[in-house]
Amino acid sequence: MNYKKIFLKKGKEASLQRFHPWVFSGAIAYADKNINEGEIVEVYTADKAFIAVGHYQIGSIAVRVLSFNNQTIDKAFWIKRLNAAYQMRKDMGLDYTDKHSSFRLVHGEGDFLPGLIVDFYGSTAVMQAHSVGMHLHRAEIADCIVKISEGKIKNVYYKSETTLPYKADTGAENGYLIGSDSDAVALENGLKFCIDWERGQKTGFFIDQRANRQLLEQYAKGRRVLNMFCYTGGFSCYAMRGGAACVHSVDSSAKAIDLVNKNMEMNFPSDTRHEAYAQDAFKFLDQMDENYDLIVLDPPAFAKHRDALRNALQGYKRLNAKAFEKIKSGGILFTFSCSQAVDKDQFRLAVFSAAAMSGRKVRILHQLTQPVDHPINIYHPEGEYLKGLVLYVE
Repeated sequence: MNYKKIFLKKGKEASLQRFHPWVFSGAIAYADKNINEGEIVEVYTADKAFIAVGHYQIGSIAVRVLSFNNQTIDKAFWIKRLNAAYQMRKDMGLDYTDKHSSFRLVHGEGDFLPGLIVDFYGSTAVMQAHSVGMHLHRAEIADCIVKISEGKIKNVYYKSETTLPYKADTGAENGYLIGSDSDAVALENGLKFCIDWERGQKTGFFIDQRANRQLLEQYAKGRRVLNMFCYTGGFSCYAMRGGAACVHSVDSSAKAIDLVNKNMEMNFPSDTRHEAYAQDAFKFLDQMDENYDLIVLDPPAFAKHRDALRNALQGYKRLNAKAFEKIKSGGILFTFSCSQAVDKDQFRLAVFSAAAMSGRKVRILHQLTQPVDHPINIYHPEGEYLKGLVLYVE
C-alpha cells in the first residue's frame, strides 16, 4: 500500500522510539499534500527513516500509531490485533461462562488500537470510535469482531455520535452494523444487568468497575450502604448480594433509576432492603442523616480536559468532604475519579484535603484502578484513567 508520508522535525522521533503511540502536531516538519482526516499515513524521521504508520487526524494529536512496523493496515491486521486482545482476556480468565457474558475486548491504546473501544454484552458487541480513522474502518472492524468471537457475537452496535471529534463532521449515526436488536441483559459474576447501549452512557455499562464492585461485596455485610451516582446500580447489586442491611441508590437521572430498579428486580425480587432516589448528589448528601457506614462516590468525569482540572479538583474535595462529614464512625468510603486529566496523586491530594477539613481519622485500605480488560499500554501511561481509594473512617 502506498500511503502518504509525514516527516518529523529533527530530534522529535524520541517518543516514538520509546513506542509512545501519538505523534503531536508540533513535532511535524512537513507532510505530503492533501492528507484527509482519518487517512492512514506513514511517519518518517527528519533523516527519512520509517518509524510508524497510523491514522492522521486534525488537532494536537496528529497521528495515532497503529504499528511501528512498516506494514499494510488491512483486514489481516485487524484480525491479528483483535485476536491478540481476545486471547489476553482468555488468559486472564475473562470469557463467556454460565456466570459471565460481559467484558471489554478492546481498550484503545491499551490494546494497541488507539481510538477504538469494543465491549461484549452477551451476543452483542458495542463498538465506539474516538478517531475518524477508526470510524472509516468501522464496517471492516465489525466483520472482524464477529469472525474472532468464535460464534459468540451475532450483533455489532456502533455508538460513536458523541465520541468522534466534533469538528470532523463525519455524519456518524449510531446503529447496528451487523445484526439487530437483541436481548440487552448481560451477566457479571452471576448478577444480571440490563444494558442500554442505545440510550445509556458510554457503551451502556461501566465494565471498568467490575473488580471494585467485587471488593465492595466483601465489605457490605450488615452495613447501611449509600451508592452515589449509581447509574445502573452495579455497586448496589453487589452490596445486596454481600448482605448489606440496606442499600440506597442515588442518581440525578430518572432513567438511570429506572434501570437500577429493573436490575434489582431481576436479581433480588421483592427485596425491601433497597430504595432508589432520583436526586442531585450534593443535595442528597446535604440533606441526609448520618446513618450510612459504607458510602460509594463514583461520579462522572469532573474534568474531561486539562482546562477544567482546577474546578474538578475542587469538586472532588467538596464531594469527599461531605462524605467524611456524614459517614458513621467505623465507616468505609469507596471514592473514585474517572477523569483522565486528574492523575492519581492529584486525586489523592484532593481526598486528603477533604479528610483534613473533616478532622476525622482516616486510613487507606486499598488503592484501586481499572481491571485487566482495561489494560494500560506501558508506553502510554496516560491510559491510567480510573483512580480509587477505599478508606476506613473513625
